[in-house]
Amino acid sequence: MKNRRGRPIDIICAGELLVDFISSGYAESLEAAKTFERHMGGSPANLCMNMARLGNQTSLVASVGKDDMGSYLIDFVKKTGVDCSLVRQVAAPTTLILVTRTKTVANFEAYRLADARISANQLPEERLQQSTIFHTTCFGLGKKPGQTTIMKAARRAAELGCQLSIDANYATKTWPDRDDPRKFVAEFCKLGAIVKVSEVDWERLYGSPFASAEAAAQHFLQMGASLVCVTMGGDGAFVADKSSGEFLPARKVEVKDTTGAGDAFWSGFLTAWLDGHSPIDCAKAGRSMAEIKIGHFGPLTEKVERERIYQK
Repeated sequence: MKNRRGRPIDIICAGELLVDFISSGYAESLEAAKTFERHMGGSPANLCMNMARLGNQTSLVASVGKDDMGSYLIDFVKKTGVDCSLVRQVAAPTTLILVTRTKTVANFEAYRLADARISANQLPEERLQQSTIFHTTCFGLGKKPGQTTIMKAARRAAELGCQLSIDANYATKTWPDRDDPRKFVAEFCKLGAIVKVSEVDWERLYGSPFASAEAAAQHFLQMGASLVCVTMGGDGAFVADKSSGEFLPARKVEVKDTTGAGDAFWSGFLTAWLDGHSPIDCAKAGRSMAEIKIGHFGPLTEKVERERIYQK
């Protein structure tokens, strides 16, 4: 088992930091939801925080508004141990998302403002040189100028020896034109990225039915991805590299909140990857971290002993 922690920063995440207003009770639609609770949100930020809770050195690149919500978000993330020196407050309101509380796939509506205002000075070359993994999301790539900034940094990060990682969490509500996200995901694959994609992501991104996890994984591997994990909610996950693939079934647990479960999964997966574990053991670590998250309403609030995600 080869430890991959060769640099002072384990992961740098670039993308959205925002406010989630999650329905207080379970709701099938936003129209049916009557009251909402405020929570810190944003996939890269959640990933950063969860990896910090597992003892990793993490750095977040994001933009929020010069408002109370922006200050709340920065303070919240800092308390988990994430380096927020590259988070900026800009002259636009903080982005917010309305989300339904659900035991399956949440319904949401995004009001995108400050999150896309990421600028080049937030991703200095020195920070890229210090980072082992550079991660982003389709959401983060969904709007300029942040899109341009993140893609340029990803290309440079790959040149500097960073392992790229992308969550292909594409949604038409945040990026109506499918051509661009497909193009950017393909470029990440060409640069040898590790790819996380759900069956719902696949159908949104390619506009076609999800045939099988094996076929989806092969699609990204053939474009050049080094490792692919296809998540299928309550059914489990399929992980594959160029030499093999294996299915990992889900386990029955009490579900309190699925929001952020994918980010929790990926934090466990990438932590295990940094520790040098095999692809299937990375998926097992991801499953363990996701189980911890879905048993908790809202973002996790405490540190997680790394040994917990390696327990059988």
